[in-house]
Amino acid sequence: MSTQTLLQSLEQQIENLAREIEPIAHTPAQQARFDVTLFASKGTRLREYLAEVRVNFAQLCQVVAENRSAQVAFVAERLVSQITALQRELATQTLRNADKQKERQSSDFYSKLVEHQQFERRLMAMIQDRESNLGKLATFSEQQLMQKELAALEGRLMRCRQALIKIERSIERQERGF
Repeated sequence: MSTQTLLQSLEQQIENLAREIEPIAHTPAQQARFDVTLFASKGTRLREYLAEVRVNFAQLCQVVAENRSAQVAFVAERLVSQITALQRELATQTLRNADKQKERQSSDFYSKLVEHQQFERRLMAMIQDRESNLGKLATFSEQQLMQKELAALEGRLMRCRQALIKIERSIERQERGF
């Protein structure tokens, strides 16, 4: 194969990679995706790494045209490593998304658990407050009204505890892998 054919094939591979990256090219990661020895870019978006691949391809074309064989080997090897790394990154996106979704689900259960535990504490405090005030009420109608409030609060507390049990079971199932 001629050098020109190899360069065209490499350019086609880069363009195919660009098309595959396009849907997620602008999505940032929490930290740099690759080691600094592989990519000079410290960005968190795939488009930044793809831009570096394109710059390196242009550099490869230039050193080929200038017939500098030692630099051709170095730049070509680096370019192939970068393309391979980007392809691996693309291949793992579905796994990363699934992990993020599980992580989000897990944190949702725990945040719901905390929220419901706070509801339970507040309801118990409200019930204690109403019970202590019940004996201090003077009229029978005020006592009846307070007892209705207490019954409603106790019903809410019961439903809150049932929700807590469901959330705890969901967390257990998730931790067991079901």
